[in-house]
Amino acid sequence: MILVLGGTTEGRELCAALDRRGVPNLQSLAGRTSDPLVSESVRVGGFGGAEGLRRFLAESGVTAVVDATHPFAVGITRNAAEACADLEVRLIRVNRPGWAGHAHADRWVWVDDHAAAASAVVALDTGSEGINGLDATSCHPRHRLDQRSPVPVLLTVGRQHTLDYSPALDDRFVLARVAEPPSGVLPANWRLELARGPFTLDGERRLFAEHEIGCLVTKDSGGEATAAKLWAADEAGARVVMIRRPVPPDGAELVPDATAALRLLSD
Repeated sequence: MILVLGGTTEGRELCAALDRRGVPNLQSLAGRTSDPLVSESVRVGGFGGAEGLRRFLAESGVTAVVDATHPFAVGITRNAAEACADLEVRLIRVNRPGWAGHAHADRWVWVDDHAAAASAVVALDTGSEGINGLDATSCHPRHRLDQRSPVPVLLTVGRQHTLDYSPALDDRFVLARVAEPPSGVLPANWRLELARGPFTLDGERRLFAEHEIGCLVTKDSGGEATAAKLWAADEAGARVVMIRRPVPPDGAELVPDATAALRLLSD
């Protein structure tokens, strides 16, 4: 039995491939999405921390775990590493390539967390220096910092962290794009857009133009499904504030995609 910690395209692809080969597998989802795309065998909900996961692995006879969760799903990734190490169960982590190698990555403001991201947006407005060595003249004329007016922001950090940017960004227009509504009331200047990728470049171009987006705040999730916003931001002259992804814990075999994970499982 192979347990796939899913919720991503990679997790679905891997489970579908295992199903075609007749390999017993179970896809586990956190249950945060109301209408998830799933494979044949699925469980929904948490395990109860590392101890609960450890108990589940032992009772279910799991021989390998594939962590195909989102790159920022820190909790379950940490619990999987701990439980698998304790039971000496094989752990494979699908660690999709991030956007650090993107052609425009050196133009972005890289930060470590959401608080730093919110502060970076405010600093861009005030013309603070020392942010990736860029100054006001590096922006599109519509968004130059010498205007000293809060630029409209496209916020794509997931529903769990959307409200982390309030009250820091309450004074401006923020388009908060999420797959599911966040818990809580958005500030008056903000607008919620419910959408789930993949997103096209043409669609992202229209979005940036319609709302005159001057700053994109996002996470280094990687992948192609949501990468179009990065190209649209550059074309629009909008600044990008990028949150670095956490470092995976030790103990897992790292692979870039579902195909590589399947190859390891077939060894």
